[in-house]
Amino acid sequence: MHLAYPAVLAALLFCTGLYGVLARRNAILVLMSVELMLNAVNLNLVAFDVWLRDTLHAGQALTLFVIAIAAAEIGIGLAIVLMVYRNRGTSDVDRLRDSVESDATDEAAAQSAGADAEAAARAKKAEATA
Repeated sequence: MHLAYPAVLAALLFCTGLYGVLARRNAILVLMSVELMLNAVNLNLVAFDVWLRDTLHAGQALTLFVIAIAAAEIGIGLAIVLMVYRNRGTSDVDRLRDSVESDATDEAAAQSAGADAEAAARAKKAEATA
């Protein structure tokens, strides 16, 4: 078996997953694209393991570890997406980013307003004592 066939297929899978991560706005689709990228890596690991005729089958063993880590990652990722959806009402990545940025600017504005009010109170107190 030629090494080029699984390598080209893995490259296509990885590029498709990369496009999905960069272009998609739904958090669940982004997680699925990451899984597609991990599967492309697994395909490369097994293909090179077979091509090198490794007696320890290290590529296949490493593939099992990648699959286990991917399963844990998707479980935790889906739990986080569900909690964000329940709290914010959307799983759109752009809207979540905008809401976080607007929350940060609101907090910064509140802090600066509090500092301005505090400075004004000090000025009034200084005028009253003078």
